Order: sequence, then structure tokens, then C-alpha cells
Amino acid sequence: MSVQWSWDRAFEALPVLLEGFKITLIATVLGFLISVVLGLVIALIRQAAPRWVSVPVRAISEFIRLTPLVVQLLFVYYTFTGLSPLQIGVVVLGIHYSTYMAEVYRAGIEAVPVGQWEAARALSIAPTRTWRAIILPQAIRRVVPALGNYAVSMFKDTPFLFAITVVEMVTAAQQFGARHFQYLEPLTLAGVIFLVASYPTSLLIRRLERRLAR
Repeated sequence: MSVQWSWDRAFEALPVLLEGFKITLIATVLGFLISVVLGLVIALIRQAAPRWVSVPVRAISEFIRLTPLVVQLLFVYYTFTGLSPLQIGVVVLGIHYSTYMAEVYRAGIEAVPVGQWEAARALSIAPTRTWRAIILPQAIRRVVPALGNYAVSMFKDTPFLFAITVVEMVTAAQQFGARHFQYLEPLTLAGVIFLVASYPTSLLIRRLERRLAR
């Protein structure tokens, strides 16, 4: 196995890694959409639903949040054989991260001043409208940066999909290295692609955080 850098090998590996990157991007985007929506649903159930509903939802959410992502991927992969590995990866990523998103939403909801609730009750505004028009807009505005940070975390967790045979970017790099007995170039390029994709997103999140703080 060579440990000397080869530009020829790097250029040969790049198209393979970009194909893997497309899978990584698909899993991240679709998983993030699931987590954002489901996380909000979980947060609303925990905040507004009767205890006989909110307590089981909270217990399930805690169980998912506190168990390893890889274990969840393998469990679903061997249980639901009718789905493709990528579909399983997207769903499991979305559900796993929705439990973190729910905590973020919950913090945002609890940060809304009590006076907003009292004013809504004083004006006889229906609870559904209070949530939709008063509470959620303020809560979501506060938590957008945190949601963005979890999107970056999900992006960096996509290599775990190798456990269920999804050939995302890191797995593609490992397979390329195994075929050519040269891991330096593909793994280095995979790290650079992760950095190039993640760093601008992090800067955007920081900028958005500063803007929303005004």
C-alpha cells in the first residue's frame, strides 16, 4: 500500500467520491426535512397534548435519542427488508435527529415570554391560532441557528450509513482505496469535500444567528 501522494490517483478517485457525495447529500437533505417536521410534531405533542399521549411520546423520543444511531440503522435494516438501504438510512436519520430537533423546539417554545400567552388568553384567541400565529413564529425564529447546526451534524453522520451497505462518500473512498491499495488520496479528498461543503454552511448559520439576535 502506497503512502505517497499521487495526483493521478486523486483525479481518478474524484468522480467516484462525487458519486458518493450525491448519496450523502440526498440522505442529508431528505433526513433533515423529516427531522425538522417530525421534531416539531414531537415538541407540540409534549407541550400541548394530554399526559396519556405526551408521556409515551416523550419516553419513545428519549429512547431513540439515547441509543446509538448505528444500532438503529442495523435494527431497521434487518427488520424492514422491503425498503432499500438508502430509504432506511433517510428515515432512520430523520427520526433519530427529530428527537434532538424536538428538544430545540421545546427550548424555543419555553423561551417565548409568558406575557404572550396571557395576552392571547385575554384577547380570547383560540389555542390553535395562538400556537400558529403567536407562539410558533417566535419560537422558530429563536431556534433556526440550532436547527442549522444539527443539519451539519447530520451531514457528518452520514458515513454511518456504511453499516447498511449505503455507498455514501466515505464508503466510496474506502472501496476505491481497497481496489487500488491506496487510501491516502480518496480519504483525504473525502475529508476536503466534507470541509468544503460544511464550512460555508457553518458561516451562513453564524451570520443568520447574528441577524436573528438583533
